[in-house]
Amino acid sequence: MKQLHKISLSLLLALVICSCDGFLEYEPYGSPTSDNFWKTEADVRSALDAFYDYTNIEGVCGRGVFYYENCSDDMFTGRPQAPSDAYTCERFTMGATNNLDVNNTWPAMYRMINKANNILRYVPDMAIPDDVKSNAIGQALFFRAYAYLWLVPWYGDNSINGGIPIVTENTPLDNMDVPRPPTVLDNYNMIIADMREAANRLPLLSQMADSDYGRPYKTAAWAFAARAALYAAQYTDNSKAAEKHSSAEYHAMVVELCDSIINLSGPDKRELHQAPTGSELSNFADLFRWENNFSPEYIYSILGNENAGPKFHGMFFQAAGWGYYNTWGYFMPTLDLYNAYESEGDTQRRKATILAPGEHIQFMSHDIQWCVNPSLMYSESAMTNRKFMSVFADSSDIGKLFNVSGNNQSNRLAMHIMRYADILLMKAEALIWTQGEGNPTAKELINQVRKRAGLPGNSPATREALKKERRLEFAFEFFPSRHFDLVRWGDAQATYARPTEGWQIEVNGQTINKTIVTVRPARNFNPAKHHVFPIPDAEIRKSSNLKQNEGY
Repeated sequence: MKQLHKISLSLLLALVICSCDGFLEYEPYGSPTSDNFWKTEADVRSALDAFYDYTNIEGVCGRGVFYYENCSDDMFTGRPQAPSDAYTCERFTMGATNNLDVNNTWPAMYRMINKANNILRYVPDMAIPDDVKSNAIGQALFFRAYAYLWLVPWYGDNSINGGIPIVTENTPLDNMDVPRPPTVLDNYNMIIADMREAANRLPLLSQMADSDYGRPYKTAAWAFAARAALYAAQYTDNSKAAEKHSSAEYHAMVVELCDSIINLSGPDKRELHQAPTGSELSNFADLFRWENNFSPEYIYSILGNENAGPKFHGMFFQAAGWGYYNTWGYFMPTLDLYNAYESEGDTQRRKATILAPGEHIQFMSHDIQWCVNPSLMYSESAMTNRKFMSVFADSSDIGKLFNVSGNNQSNRLAMHIMRYADILLMKAEALIWTQGEGNPTAKELINQVRKRAGLPGNSPATREALKKERRLEFAFEFFPSRHFDLVRWGDAQATYARPTEGWQIEVNGQTINKTIVTVRPARNFNPAKHHVFPIPDAEIRKSSNLKQNEGY
């Protein structure tokens, strides 16, 4: 925390998203308090572009960010040579000194918070047009709240540990090593307030130039405020927060904010993506194509291109890609997830999400029959991810849609952070938790998601039905997180007490025999400790006030 002072002169702006043309590159900018900065609109634009350096950090938008989600019952650590720290995370035995690159996230997000605070500190007094000033303030508020929302669920609580340090534009530059607030609700309340004010200042999507698609806008701010309120609602009413709300009040915020989005009309109307008539793909599978990054389901995504940006898409797929392209194979689906789809007859979402033995996928211009041709298969569960693999279908797109280097894997498929299906299911959850199971509006919301998946609109709108729908709709998408859902619902301990299963297969020609095997033993999740992860030890050592989470 002591290093959260000024944006470094050496900071490289790693690419800002600009519509379907991908990223634009910008020159590094100077210190925000230097004589040659905070003078012009161009300076403000450079400061706003600086927010996007996180998109190219491996621990934030690559393999690293998924080590925490890897704790869920949807996936487990692949690759025998994966660092042992990955296994300790998966098994809830990790310590603060682990070497996982997820440790990059804490400092990256506090750099984002610092950049936002500098804009909020200096831009209001600049001699620039009021509309430019207001928009810059809106973007800064958005990114500050976004950074906190990225960190808070993993590191803060409402009990023994408290929230995570709150640094604002009013925090003295020489005293930024602040202690943790007594409760994570102080963080969530700030996130909600920042996102609400950001929404007041930011345009609707229809009011933005195409070249600004990918930047913050009004609808996205409402959506993230709703997510913060949903996460805050898990805590009891007996809070130590400076501003107190009951769980019912937070759920009411969720409904109100989601309705702000649901009730949009005209060019700003959001709806579930539907594949074009005659498409070979299901409606759900078609959503995960780069051409649909800005479909009507878009709320907010992290974008990349063939040169830089998020790298996580291919990291789930078969290690080394049979020599066609160097995918990484770091994570593997569980049989429990596969069976959850099967129990619903949910074939469209399952086939779009998991590649199972005998199924086909187009990869680098090759028709791959998984486990059969080529027969080589690196997966302890005999399954791999296919949800994000469409961008790698054609080898002629190398250098056009995805990076020429398999050691990078940046590509033009969006990394979904918030989409309209989440708006529907967040509102449905808030209604079920406050109005009771079977709520008719919650039924209608859940059934919209089910019908898009090719399922009957017959949800009973129970708590268990809502939980399952979230799992099957968002599998392998880091936001929202399956692991954090299990933690906030109080389901993690029982869920992780079951062993992780997969298949062992034997192939004879086109015949595939599958035997259920245990691929990971049952895990001991202690809800009094493992509801949060350890703050990286390097950050603790920088601070005089930052307290490590209990037990780490």
